[in-house]
Amino acid sequence: MKNYTITVNGNVYEVTVEEGISGAAPAVKAPAAKPAQAPKKAAPAPAAPQGAQGSVQIVSPMPGKILGIKAKAGDAVKKGQAIIILEAMKMENEIVAPQDGTVASINVNEGASVEAGAVLATMN
Repeated sequence: MKNYTITVNGNVYEVTVEEGISGAAPAVKAPAAKPAQAPKKAAPAPAAPQGAQGSVQIVSPMPGKILGIKAKAGDAVKKGQAIIILEAMKMENEIVAPQDGTVASINVNEGASVEAGAVLATMN
């Protein structure tokens, strides 16, 4: 018998494989109902802010790449106005202001890759 540790979609499983008899396929025992604990990954460090932080965070709804920045810190924006252009799955998505206000900071640069939930900008 041989023991292996296999990771599938971030879940770690302990698997035991028995050697087959004269050309027979090896038998594989399924893992127990509870997978082994995977080591926790450190959370990525947030992007360095460019200016003061505002009270309203604008976060990325999905992972992607920043194609363009349409507003800068200090700009007055209206609800629904595009602030950042995010490319995800070959489509350009406008990240818009959730309310009227002033952009306090832009926390990303063009060309940067971002994860879902990353703070892209803040507003007051």
